[in-house]
Amino acid sequence: MGDHIRKCRLDLALTQKDVAERLGANETSVWNRERNRSSPALCFIPRIIEFLGYAPDDTKPETLGQKIIAWRRLRGLTQKELARRLGVDPSTIASWERGENRPIHRLANLLGQMLGDVT
Repeated sequence: MGDHIRKCRLDLALTQKDVAERLGANETSVWNRERNRSSPALCFIPRIIEFLGYAPDDTKPETLGQKIIAWRRLRGLTQKELARRLGVDPSTIASWERGENRPIHRLANLLGQMLGDVT
């Protein structure tokens, strides 16, 4: 992701401070991200995607678990936050993401609506 941020910043002739202000971060974190020394916190992912104009992860999720992870990441949600929205325990989300379990019918329908009917 760091390479994408750096390229976009340079293409737009912005400083790291400019990017930090746009992302609501500090200049040091932009510097670290551009050098792939740190990964952005989950809450910054939607802002970074908005800044870039695209999601830099070009891998296509195939399994239900991968789709849930990708959906959460794009929205900056933790397992706990998604679990609260669905009315389940965070460990349930984790087991779906690991492919250990699948959601029951009602939750499968809810997930289908959220993920774009990928269940």
